[in-house]
Amino acid sequence: MSQTSQGNPAVVGLAGFGLTTLILQFHNLGWCGVGPIVALGLVFGGMAQMIAGYQEFKCNNNFGYSAFVSYGAFWIALGVIFLLNHFGIYKSSGTDIGWFLIVWTGYTAILWFAALRIHGAMAFTFTTLLIGFILLDLAHFGYPGLTKIAAIDLIICALSAWYMMAHVIYLQVFGMDLLPVGKPWIEVKPREESVAGAVAESA
Repeated sequence: MSQTSQGNPAVVGLAGFGLTTLILQFHNLGWCGVGPIVALGLVFGGMAQMIAGYQEFKCNNNFGYSAFVSYGAFWIALGVIFLLNHFGIYKSSGTDIGWFLIVWTGYTAILWFAALRIHGAMAFTFTTLLIGFILLDLAHFGYPGLTKIAAIDLIICALSAWYMMAHVIYLQVFGMDLLPVGKPWIEVKPREESVAGAVAESA
Protein backbone atom coordinates (compact mmCIF):
# COMPACT_ATOMS: atom_id res chain seq x y z
CA MET A 1 0.00 0.00 0.00
CA SER A 2 1.56 3.30 -1.10
CA GLN A 3 1.81 6.24 1.24
CA THR A 4 1.13 9.78 0.06
CA SER A 5 3.74 12.28 1.22
CA GLN A 6 2.69 15.73 2.27
CA GLY A 7 4.37 19.09 2.46
CA ASN A 8 5.84 20.54 5.62
CA PRO A 9 3.54 23.33 6.92
CA ALA A 10 6.50 24.93 8.70
CA VAL A 11 7.66 26.44 5.40
CA VAL A 12 4.56 28.67 5.42
CA GLY A 13 4.47 29.25 9.19
CA LEU A 14 8.11 30.31 9.35
CA ALA A 15 7.74 32.47 6.24
CA GLY A 16 4.76 34.32 7.69
CA PHE A 17 6.34 34.71 11.11
CA GLY A 18 9.66 35.95 9.70
CA LEU A 19 8.26 38.34 7.10
CA THR A 20 5.71 39.98 9.40
CA THR A 21 8.28 40.31 12.18
CA LEU A 22 10.63 42.02 9.73
CA ILE A 23 8.07 44.60 8.61
CA LEU A 24 7.16 45.45 12.21
CA GLN A 25 10.81 46.05 13.03
CA PHE A 26 11.19 48.23 9.94
CA HIS A 27 8.36 50.29 11.44
CA ASN A 28 10.05 50.36 14.86
CA LEU A 29 13.19 51.69 13.16
CA GLY A 30 11.13 54.40 11.48
CA TRP A 31 11.45 53.03 7.95
CA CYS A 32 7.75 52.42 7.20
CA GLY A 33 4.27 53.17 8.49
CA VAL A 34 1.64 51.01 10.17
CA GLY A 35 -0.33 50.05 7.04
CA PRO A 36 1.85 47.13 5.89
CA ILE A 37 1.95 45.76 9.44
CA VAL A 38 -1.84 45.63 9.69
CA ALA A 39 -2.19 43.99 6.26
CA LEU A 40 0.52 41.38 6.83
CA GLY A 41 -0.48 40.86 10.45
CA LEU A 42 -4.02 39.92 9.45
CA VAL A 43 -3.20 37.91 6.32
CA PHE A 44 0.29 36.39 6.29
CA GLY A 45 1.57 36.53 9.86
CA GLY A 46 -1.96 35.89 11.10
CA MET A 47 -4.22 33.81 8.89
CA ALA A 48 -1.55 31.95 6.87
CA GLN A 49 0.49 31.16 9.97
CA MET A 50 -2.58 29.86 11.79
CA ILE A 51 -3.44 27.62 8.84
CA ALA A 52 0.12 26.25 8.98
CA GLY A 53 -0.37 25.61 12.69
CA TYR A 54 -3.53 23.60 12.09
CA GLN A 55 -1.61 21.56 9.52
CA GLU A 56 1.07 20.89 12.16
CA PHE A 57 -1.71 19.35 14.26
CA LYS A 58 -2.20 16.77 11.51
CA CYS A 59 1.56 16.09 11.59
CA ASN A 60 1.34 15.33 15.35
CA ASN A 61 3.69 18.24 16.11
CA ASN A 62 2.51 19.92 19.31
CA PHE A 63 5.33 22.47 19.28
CA GLY A 64 4.60 23.68 15.76
CA TYR A 65 0.84 23.49 16.36
CA SER A 66 1.04 25.67 19.45
CA ALA A 67 3.63 28.10 18.07
CA PHE A 68 2.12 28.80 14.65
CA VAL A 69 -1.50 29.02 15.82
CA SER A 70 -0.57 31.17 18.81
CA TYR A 71 1.76 33.58 17.02
CA GLY A 72 -0.75 33.74 14.17
CA ALA A 73 -3.29 34.87 16.75
CA PHE A 74 -0.72 37.34 18.11
CA TRP A 75 -0.41 39.04 14.73
CA ILE A 76 -4.15 39.17 14.19
CA ALA A 77 -4.62 40.62 17.68
CA LEU A 78 -1.90 43.22 17.07
CA GLY A 79 -3.50 44.17 13.77
CA VAL A 80 -6.86 44.56 15.51
CA ILE A 81 -5.26 46.76 18.18
CA PHE A 82 -3.80 49.03 15.49
CA LEU A 83 -7.20 49.25 13.78
CA LEU A 84 -9.06 49.97 17.01
CA ASN A 85 -6.57 52.70 17.88
CA HIS A 86 -6.86 54.20 14.40
CA PHE A 87 -10.64 54.41 14.57
CA GLY A 88 -10.71 55.49 18.23
CA ILE A 89 -12.44 52.33 19.49
CA TYR A 90 -11.11 50.75 22.71
CA LYS A 91 -7.85 52.67 22.38
CA SER A 92 -4.78 50.97 23.88
CA SER A 93 -2.12 53.07 25.60
CA GLY A 94 1.59 52.32 25.57
CA THR A 95 1.19 50.65 28.94
CA ASP A 96 -1.71 48.56 27.64
CA ILE A 97 0.51 47.32 24.82
CA GLY A 98 3.21 46.66 27.40
CA TRP A 99 0.98 44.28 29.34
CA PHE A 100 -0.07 42.66 26.07
CA LEU A 101 3.60 42.02 25.34
CA ILE A 102 4.36 40.76 28.85
CA VAL A 103 1.85 37.91 28.65
CA TRP A 104 3.29 36.95 25.26
CA THR A 105 6.75 37.03 26.80
CA GLY A 106 5.61 34.42 29.32
CA TYR A 107 4.23 32.19 26.59
CA THR A 108 7.42 32.60 24.56
CA ALA A 109 9.53 31.61 27.57
CA ILE A 110 7.68 28.27 27.73
CA LEU A 111 8.33 27.54 24.06
CA TRP A 112 11.91 28.80 24.35
CA PHE A 113 12.76 26.04 26.83
CA ALA A 114 11.31 23.41 24.50
CA ALA A 115 13.14 24.94 21.52
CA LEU A 116 16.47 24.30 23.24
CA ARG A 117 15.78 20.58 22.81
CA ILE A 118 14.87 20.70 19.09
CA HIS A 119 17.96 21.95 17.24
CA GLY A 120 20.40 24.85 17.28
CA ALA A 121 18.59 27.06 14.77
CA MET A 122 15.30 26.73 16.65
CA ALA A 123 17.03 27.45 19.96
CA PHE A 124 18.68 30.55 18.48
CA THR A 125 15.43 31.80 16.95
CA PHE A 126 13.50 31.49 20.21
CA THR A 127 16.35 32.93 22.28
CA THR A 128 16.40 36.08 20.13
CA LEU A 129 12.59 36.16 20.17
CA LEU A 130 12.48 35.99 23.95
CA ILE A 131 15.15 38.70 24.27
CA GLY A 132 13.20 40.86 21.81
CA PHE A 133 9.99 40.52 23.82
CA ILE A 134 11.79 41.39 27.06
CA LEU A 135 13.35 44.48 25.47
CA LEU A 136 9.96 45.59 24.14
CA ASP A 137 8.41 45.02 27.58
CA LEU A 138 10.99 47.34 29.09
CA ALA A 139 10.55 49.85 26.25
CA HIS A 140 6.83 50.13 27.03
CA PHE A 141 7.44 50.61 30.75
CA GLY A 142 9.85 53.50 30.85
CA TYR A 143 12.80 52.68 28.60
CA PRO A 144 11.69 53.67 25.05
CA GLY A 145 15.30 53.76 23.81
CA LEU A 146 15.31 49.96 23.91
CA THR A 147 12.81 49.78 21.04
CA LYS A 148 15.50 50.15 18.37
CA ILE A 149 17.72 47.59 20.10
CA ALA A 150 14.77 45.21 20.21
CA ALA A 151 14.18 45.88 16.50
CA ILE A 152 17.73 44.82 15.57
CA ASP A 153 17.44 41.70 17.74
CA LEU A 154 14.08 40.76 16.21
CA ILE A 155 15.36 41.31 12.67
CA ILE A 156 17.99 38.69 13.47
CA CYS A 157 15.22 36.48 14.88
CA ALA A 158 13.14 36.87 11.71
CA LEU A 159 16.08 36.05 9.45
CA SER A 160 16.79 32.99 11.59
CA ALA A 161 13.19 31.84 11.05
CA TRP A 162 13.71 32.26 7.31
CA TYR A 163 16.91 30.24 7.57
CA MET A 164 14.91 27.34 9.01
CA MET A 165 12.32 27.77 6.26
CA ALA A 166 15.04 27.63 3.60
CA HIS A 167 16.59 24.61 5.34
CA VAL A 168 13.35 22.62 4.90
CA ILE A 169 12.78 23.73 1.30
CA TYR A 170 16.37 23.18 0.12
CA LEU A 171 16.56 19.80 1.82
CA GLN A 172 13.69 18.55 -0.32
CA VAL A 173 14.60 20.36 -3.55
CA PHE A 174 18.32 19.55 -3.57
CA GLY A 175 18.18 16.29 -1.64
CA MET A 176 20.97 17.40 0.69
CA ASP A 177 21.29 19.46 3.86
CA LEU A 178 22.62 22.73 2.42
CA LEU A 179 21.67 24.75 5.51
CA PRO A 180 22.33 22.64 8.63
CA VAL A 181 20.34 23.59 11.72
CA GLY A 182 22.81 22.31 14.32
CA LYS A 183 22.50 20.15 17.39
CA PRO A 184 20.06 20.84 20.25
CA TRP A 185 21.39 23.12 22.97
CA ILE A 186 20.04 20.69 25.55
CA GLU A 187 20.83 17.00 25.18
CA VAL A 188 18.51 14.63 27.04
CA LYS A 189 19.18 10.92 27.30
CA PRO A 190 16.20 8.67 26.57
CA ARG A 191 14.65 7.35 29.79
CA GLU A 192 15.39 3.74 28.90
CA GLU A 193 19.05 4.55 28.34
CA SER A 194 19.26 6.41 31.65
CA VAL A 195 17.68 3.50 33.54
CA ALA A 196 20.01 1.00 31.86
CA GLY A 197 23.01 3.14 32.81
CA ALA A 198 21.89 3.37 36.42
CA VAL A 199 21.44 -0.43 36.60
CA ALA A 200 24.86 -1.02 35.11
CA GLU A 201 26.50 1.33 37.61
CA SER A 202 24.83 -0.39 40.56
CA ALA A 203 25.79 -3.89 39.38
